[in-house]
Amino acid sequence: MKKGVLLVNLGSPDSPEPKDVKKYLGEFLMDPRVIDVPFWARTLLVKGIILNTRPKQSAEAYKKIWWEEGSPLIILSEQLQDKVQEKVDYPVALAMRYGSMTIKKGLQELVDKGVEEVFLIPLYPQFAMATTETILVLAEEVRQEHFPNLNIESLPAFYNNPEYIKALSESIKKSLAGKTYEHLLFSYHGVPERHIRKSDITNSHCKPSDKIDCVCCKTPSIAHEFCYKHQCKEVTRLVAEYLNLEDNTYSTSFQSRLGFDPWLQPYTDRTIERLGKSGIKNMAIVTPAFVSDCLETLEEIAMEGEEIFHEVGGKEFTTIPCLNTDDNWVAFLANRINEWSKNTVEV
Repeated sequence: MKKGVLLVNLGSPDSPEPKDVKKYLGEFLMDPRVIDVPFWARTLLVKGIILNTRPKQSAEAYKKIWWEEGSPLIILSEQLQDKVQEKVDYPVALAMRYGSMTIKKGLQELVDKGVEEVFLIPLYPQFAMATTETILVLAEEVRQEHFPNLNIESLPAFYNNPEYIKALSESIKKSLAGKTYEHLLFSYHGVPERHIRKSDITNSHCKPSDKIDCVCCKTPSIAHEFCYKHQCKEVTRLVAEYLNLEDNTYSTSFQSRLGFDPWLQPYTDRTIERLGKSGIKNMAIVTPAFVSDCLETLEEIAMEGEEIFHEVGGKEFTTIPCLNTDDNWVAFLANRINEWSKNTVEV
C-alpha cells in the first residue's frame, strides 16, 4: 500500500478582515469539543453573542501579526511541510482543522497521488479534546464519508518523547543564549477544567474542580495518556531537567481563557503581573502547546504579555519562538514518519 503523511494544525482566517475572522471563529467555536455545552446553548453563546461582538476585536489583533505573505501560522506550517518532505520518501500534505485548508482537501491531495495508507500527525505535543481529539474525530468522519478505502493511523501525543524534549529544550537554550533572565515561564493554552475530567478514562483519577491542583497530576495513572494538564506539567518538568533549571526560576501557567467557567490555573496574564510586582525585572516566556507561532504567541504573549510586564515594573521580556521549522523538530517528525513506515512507531 502506498503511504502518505498528513500534518494537521489549528487553522487561520483567510484574511484579517472581520468577515473572514467571523467565519473562522464561527467554525472554531461551534465545535462541540471546543465549547462542550448543549447545541442550543453553544448556538446562543456563539452566534447570539460572540460572533456579534468579537470578530472586529479579533480582526484588529490578527492585523497586528499578519505577514505580507499571509497568516503566520499557515506560512510557518507550509515551511514545516516542505522541510519534512525533504527528509522522507512519502508525500506530505498539510491541512488545518478549521478554515479553508480542510482535512478533506489534505486527504484528497494524498489520494490523488495514489496514497492508500495515511499517517496523520496532529501538530500538538499534548492531547486535548479541543485539539488532538477533534482532529481525529473529524478525520475519521471524512474518511468514512469520502475515502472509505483509506487507512489512517495517527501519531499519539508526544509530550514526553526524548527527541521532542531535546528539540524544545535546545530551542529555548538557543533563544536565551547571551540573555540574562530571572524567571522562565512555560505558558500553555488553557482549557476548561471540565475538559480534564471528561478526558479521564478512569472516571476517578482527576480530582474535583476545587482540588484540580492536587497531586493527581503527579500520581502515576493510565489517565495521564489523555490528561492535558499532566502532559503540560510533564513538559515543563522534563525541559527543566534537561536545562538544569534551578527551583523557583521557572513555572507553568495557562493562557487564552474564554467565558466564566473555571479554566486551568494559574492564568498567564496574572502570572506575568505577579512576577513583575514581585520584583522580577527580566523574564522569558515559552509556549510549548504551540509548535507554530500564531495569534496566541505573537499577539497575546509577545505584545499583550510584554505590555502587562512593563506596566508593573518589568524591564526585559523575552518571547521564545515556537519550534516552527527548527531542525531538531523537523528531524523528530521525520523519524516518527520513518518509524511508522516500518510499523514500529514509538512515542
